[in-house]
Amino acid sequence: MTPAALAGLMEATWPPAATRRLGRFLLRDGAGGGKRVSAASLEGADLPDAADLRAAETAMEEPLFVVFPGGEAFDALLASRGYDMIDPVVAYRAPVAVLRRDLAPLATFAHWPPLEMVRDLWAEGGIGPARVRVMERVAGPHTAILARLGIRSAGAVFVACHGGEAMLHALEVTPAQRRRGAAGNLLAAAADWAAAQGAETLSLVVTERNLAARALYERAGMVMAGKYHYRLKKHDPGADPGR
Repeated sequence: MTPAALAGLMEATWPPAATRRLGRFLLRDGAGGGKRVSAASLEGADLPDAADLRAAETAMEEPLFVVFPGGEAFDALLASRGYDMIDPVVAYRAPVAVLRRDLAPLATFAHWPPLEMVRDLWAEGGIGPARVRVMERVAGPHTAILARLGIRSAGAVFVACHGGEAMLHALEVTPAQRRRGAAGNLLAAAADWAAAQGAETLSLVVTERNLAARALYERAGMVMAGKYHYRLKKHDPGADPGR
């Protein structure tokens, strides 16, 4: 998957509240929905001039940029200006046919809008109302999926489609039910739902340091399909706030 294809899939299935172009940059308003919908990105391969970069920095309350492979020169420029690299991310992808498997009756339940118990499961893991509003902004097919273990709610996930691709977001399993198969069931159920929408592949992104989740995805047959990271401006107490 090319960096542009990955970025486009994420933008369609986890959209910001608003975007605007400023010089060479695309600025995003995440409305509290997290880094993925709040980070600015450089458009094109050429480095921005100093005025464009300063304008983008000034326009953001907290300067934050997302950098994909191919943006090494821009990444080095940000590092030289005092930006820290944060949250390196790995993208995984697989054909839905590889991920599908038989699930026990009532083990999962696809639905929309999300049930209160799903909202509660997400909130328990830090996926609060602002991120649910991100899900509500998706224009294409989308769903929440609840996982059960026995009679108990165990986890939830959000899945959305864009063209022939589906992408999984907000996978959360309640701590008391972890390592009992709920995450794997959610992944398989997401593939089932995506196939029913006509999608041929399922993708997701996970932080590089989340080794347990990455091992689960790799066991299920997913392969690494891309990487990106963020650059966040270091806080300088003596800096001019107007810059």
